Amino acid sequence: MALWHLILLALVQGITEFLPVSSSGHLILLPALTGMDDQGLALDIALHLGTLGAVVLYFRRDVGRALSGVGGLMRGRRGPDERLAAALAVATVPVILAGLALKLTLGTEVMRSVAVIGWSTICFGLLLWWFDRVGAQRRAIDDWSLRDALVMGLWQAIALIPGTSRSGICITAARAMGYERQEAARIAMLMSIPTILASAALLMLDVAADPGGALLRDAAVAAGLSFLAALGALALMMRLLRSVSFTPYVIYRLALGAFLLGWAYL
Repeated sequence: MALWHLILLALVQGITEFLPVSSSGHLILLPALTGMDDQGLALDIALHLGTLGAVVLYFRRDVGRALSGVGGLMRGRRGPDERLAAALAVATVPVILAGLALKLTLGTEVMRSVAVIGWSTICFGLLLWWFDRVGAQRRAIDDWSLRDALVMGLWQAIALIPGTSRSGICITAARAMGYERQEAARIAMLMSIPTILASAALLMLDVAADPGGALLRDAAVAAGLSFLAALGALALMMRLLRSVSFTPYVIYRLALGAFLLGWAYL
């Protein structure tokens, strides 16, 4: 694959993975709107693993806490780190079950249309705007309970609809439950780690059954570039949330959704 194509894919994936604007929707749209060849499953895995590295590096302290909590749970401890690890596990279960169900029923192919992406981009963007506007800002990650994790996990499963945005729907759920903006984004980003690992594992099964996978060199370049793009986008968003709401992202979603619906129906 041409280097410029890899750079474009990495920028789209890296910038949109953690912003509440739907990375999967953008990656689906890229070949649909530009006429370029689909990047294939192997590159999808590489792009996701690159963004995974970015979130692990940025939130390395929280990741360290969660890993420590896993060891603590195995030894019977019940401290803050153990609660964080348990909450992340609980929050991941719904999206894994929903993803397997869609994969077995081929439901994912049905939803990969420009019209579906356009409607979900608009509708879930408005939902984010509403809860960000009316939600309280009094709770932090240390208040994250197993019940909250399950509720957010159920919301996260909705992100299997292209155009929803995994980070966006998790942030929406957290804001609806009264978490501060930065804390809502922080929880959503941590939830992405096991979710990306699970989705990458599923994709790897498909790649293993497909002898026409992408070259290792292309995958390595794509992963490295998406890592850099994601790290920059993540750092910028977390910094902006100190003084700016999610409204700019909602405006972008509305404009993009309107364009997509025009493209689909006209």
